[in-house]
Amino acid sequence: MQAKNYWADTLKSALPIGESFDILAREILIGNKQSTMFYVDGLVNAQQMTIVMTYLLQIDTHNGDNTTDSMKFIQINLPFLNAVTESKVENTLKSIFSGLIAVAIEGLNEVIIIDSRFYPNRGIEEPAKEKSLRGAKDGFTEAFMTNIALIRRRIRDPKLIFKPHVIGNSTKTDVSLVYLKGKADEALVQKISDKLNAISIDALSIGDQTIAEHIVKDPHQKSFMGWLNPFPKVRYTQRPDVAAAHITEGKLAIIVDTSPTVILLPTGIFDFLQDVDDYYFPAITGNYFRLLRTINFIGIMFLTPLYLMFAQDYLPVYDALKFFIPRGDFAISLFWQFILLEFAIDGLKLASLNTPDSLGMSLSVIGALILGQFSVSSGWFIPQTILCMAVVALASFTQPSMELGYAIKFMRIFILIGIQLGAFAGGTSMAMSIFGDNAISICAIIGAAAATIIDFIAVAATKTIMGTSYLYPLFPLNGNSLRHLLFRTKD
Repeated sequence: MQAKNYWADTLKSALPIGESFDILAREILIGNKQSTMFYVDGLVNAQQMTIVMTYLLQIDTHNGDNTTDSMKFIQINLPFLNAVTESKVENTLKSIFSGLIAVAIEGLNEVIIIDSRFYPNRGIEEPAKEKSLRGAKDGFTEAFMTNIALIRRRIRDPKLIFKPHVIGNSTKTDVSLVYLKGKADEALVQKISDKLNAISIDALSIGDQTIAEHIVKDPHQKSFMGWLNPFPKVRYTQRPDVAAAHITEGKLAIIVDTSPTVILLPTGIFDFLQDVDDYYFPAITGNYFRLLRTINFIGIMFLTPLYLMFAQDYLPVYDALKFFIPRGDFAISLFWQFILLEFAIDGLKLASLNTPDSLGMSLSVIGALILGQFSVSSGWFIPQTILCMAVVALASFTQPSMELGYAIKFMRIFILIGIQLGAFAGGTSMAMSIFGDNAISICAIIGAAAATIIDFIAVAATKTIMGTSYLYPLFPLNGNSLRHLLFRTKD
């Protein structure tokens, strides 16, 4: 027979009470029954706890002595909305560490769990990375239930489902798969749910990125091939309106506790060409924004490779553009100038992330002097290469996805390498004998074309989480869907 103080003794032995000062056990008398409240200091709402304590301490002796069923005890004595019973120790411990209060009352068959949690968190201000000119100004936070409420506020549909998961043996992080029942692909919902259940790790320390890596992992693909593929298969957002629009289209979202970023899936390459401001402006303005984004997408991939080929006389230059083509020898070849500038710009980005706001101006001055005046005067770089890379860097900020931006960067660098290898091969005696005096130019063009083809083959070979083409609806062609992705439509 279960001891009268079973739950209190069990939880006291399972919790590090006395060792960890923030884990507390408060002994109280409820209806002449010895009771213990277990909670984590700092994760509970003191005001709500006062209300709960008021009800518990007012329970009369008669009700306290005659009630042995925990659920009946709640119904009679605890008119508090967020109160449930729990019969498993593991779930009780998770509730305590999640900020809930566990009440173990002598003689009751189950422990009572009361939701009175309070998580320290920041406000729901607009995310810095996804600002909108006219859109909503709220954003996701690190609070799990707050993020759920922000989506529920926008989609008031009983078919909106938040499917719970718990990941991490130590962290026991709350994760929710969000979808609209009836619109979302049931097979995909089951597949993602199974993948979430199959994640077996000790700690979900990096949150959404760890989840994304486990979800996109293809068991049929060699690990190094997946590691080499830079194209993002999920999209991230910190905007509730973007997540809500994604869900109403029949797609899925994943909310991870302690992360202000929501994962959106499935995702193809054309999904990254859309941005929230496209829909907060009239259709013609939204299409203009999208056109600029598409042009920048192409420009940042080919600008520096094309300039290298023009500057090295691998391609003929129109007279109107000759003023921008450097003449003479350089201390560092144009190819290495572009490669070094790629690293320098990324280095400055990383430095800006770790620079206090008070020193931000100093970093800007130093960066401008080093990459501007001094680098040119010392002969490391020429103004034309710096200007080209500055244009590429600014244009890359028009892409809403940083992950796709870096994928384009790798494609661009690969084309530069293809040009350089082609030019090197063109200088060999075998190439000279085949192509004659234009061997270097012809081989450089072949190298650029080969690298570009390999880039696009890599894009075409990439599959979404559903196993469909990354280029859908372009391949296989779906004209109506492609029109909606390429153009801002009213319907």
